[in-house]
Amino acid sequence: MATLWSKGTKASDMVEDFTVGNDRILDMELAKYDVIGSKAHIRMLESIGLLTAEELDILTKALNEILGEIEAGNFVLEDDVEDIHSQVELLLTRRLGDVGKKIHSGRSRNDQVLVDIKLFLRDELLKIRDEVMELFDILQSLSEKYKDVMLPGYTHGQVAMPSSFGLWFGAYAEALADDMYMLRGAYHLVNQNPLGSAAGYGSSFPLDRDMTTKLLDFEDLDYNVIAAQLSRGKSEKAAASAIGSIALTLNKFAADCCLYMCPNFGFISFPDELTTGSSIMPHKKNPDVWEIIRGNCNRVLSSENEIALLCSNMPHGYHRDFQLLKDILFPALTLIHKCIRMTGFMLKEIRVNEHILDAPIYDYLFTVEEVNRRALSGMPFRDAYKSVGIEVNEGKFHAEKSVHHTHAGSIGNLCNDRIAAKMKAASKF
Repeated sequence: MATLWSKGTKASDMVEDFTVGNDRILDMELAKYDVIGSKAHIRMLESIGLLTAEELDILTKALNEILGEIEAGNFVLEDDVEDIHSQVELLLTRRLGDVGKKIHSGRSRNDQVLVDIKLFLRDELLKIRDEVMELFDILQSLSEKYKDVMLPGYTHGQVAMPSSFGLWFGAYAEALADDMYMLRGAYHLVNQNPLGSAAGYGSSFPLDRDMTTKLLDFEDLDYNVIAAQLSRGKSEKAAASAIGSIALTLNKFAADCCLYMCPNFGFISFPDELTTGSSIMPHKKNPDVWEIIRGNCNRVLSSENEIALLCSNMPHGYHRDFQLLKDILFPALTLIHKCIRMTGFMLKEIRVNEHILDAPIYDYLFTVEEVNRRALSGMPFRDAYKSVGIEVNEGKFHAEKSVHHTHAGSIGNLCNDRIAAKMKAASKF
């Protein structure tokens, strides 16, 4: 296998296979970003005299050709090439000769892969932001559409107090706004330039790190070169934490949908083509989509802990363990994209039962409403509570199935416009 670090000896095939693992496959996700980072790097090298203007022009054109091949799907990581960085440099050397070999001056694969991953994560977080915004809009629309349709509220799995579909859909919309703050925090942490930190101890070349920061549109630098290397794992953990927050929201919503689809509840339903059947029970309409969303979100949630465990117990500096981060985070990113999109797809087809509270089993939802009515009429709250409790125990309670909630965030005052403003503020990054 062709390696940038080869000193003339060859690792055994078994060692090579074990240490490389899935890295070559996962590296293909970084191909575009490796070229983008290299283009910025050579412009900086020319500015400090390590490349001539002619060499810069030749290298830039060749890198643009490689970028075009990547975007067209024609780029291949050859079998005997170790990683994406080696492949790009090998292609440049084949096509340009000695000029191609100059591209690595002033950097290490350590800061090269850091740049690739940060550029990749930056794009991923922006894509997730846009997907979350689309799902948020769907939930808010449903909240407004069904704001007057009542729904039982539960605590401890027991019938508790009146709720509404407007309140339910709106709750998950606002939960996504909270998740967006997590996503924004991860974005700002990721969006710092490590290029120029080399192997973690800088370089004797007079690198212009501010220039590459501007060229790559990073917000700021990872200034201290050791700190730049310490960001390896921290960036991935921050991204995993952010998508884990979204996954927790989707997981709970999926669990609600599984429950509400059960015929014993019958609160919501979906077209037959969005459910699955049983091999022996012809009446079944299984919530398989929601169950898979719920399960996959649990897998996404586990990624932050796995990253934290992988990155602990290592002194500062690069260690090969970090290579395994891609094995954890990249699949989790794929899963969260799928879960967000699938949740939105399902919600566009949701059917709501608008007559749930007609059933007498929900009469006790309104005991608190009755207690409050009596308290508003002048009866001390504890006396009102006791009197309604006696009526319930004696089977004499009669439910007046109406609610008069007016405070901010309640059934009668959903504050969807204010939640939308919160989301708009959270999504500005």
